[in-house]
Amino acid sequence: MGEVVVTMNVTLDGVTQSPGRAGEDVRGGFEHGGWAAPYDDEVKGRAMAQGMAKTGAMLFGRRTYEDFFSVWPNRTDNPFTGFLDNVQKYVASTTLRGPLPWRNSTLLDGDAADAVAGLKEGDGPDLAVIGSVELVRSLARRGLVDEYVLLIHPLVLGSGRRLFADGDPTAHLRLVDSLTTGAGVVIATYQPK
Repeated sequence: MGEVVVTMNVTLDGVTQSPGRAGEDVRGGFEHGGWAAPYDDEVKGRAMAQGMAKTGAMLFGRRTYEDFFSVWPNRTDNPFTGFLDNVQKYVASTTLRGPLPWRNSTLLDGDAADAVAGLKEGDGPDLAVIGSVELVRSLARRGLVDEYVLLIHPLVLGSGRRLFADGDPTAHLRLVDSLTTGAGVVIATYQPK
């Protein structure tokens, strides 16, 4: 049975919106895109590469899938493009129609949480989720997230979409690992109790 491992950049106030670059996600008038980049360093890069090395398949929501597809297949200046091109990608969306354009991409049928529960019941690989906050919330509500790897940045933005929203169910987690980068990012790994 594969596990669902969520990896998410977050600020101290829980914001996850648009960490990668300006204009990545401007919903709600968000103007702080690219906030995670100033905190990139060798330790953070190494931790992300180690996480990818353990990844059997990726799981995306529509918005994150489309964003990744618009960026990663065209980049050659990094060690991640080859991995992302070749890994199996599952996509949860009610608006996309197959076939999907990115190699090794499979559109999940029906309710995302039901489809992921089905994937977890099989002998499939672990599923890594990067971004895709709405998808993560739906999986968390169903108890389908096995691990959170939170890259907690020493930054407060005061606005933006958050990983855990008001009204989400209570979750009790236990810290199973932590690492602090030279830039002050705490990489904390939590599992549900």
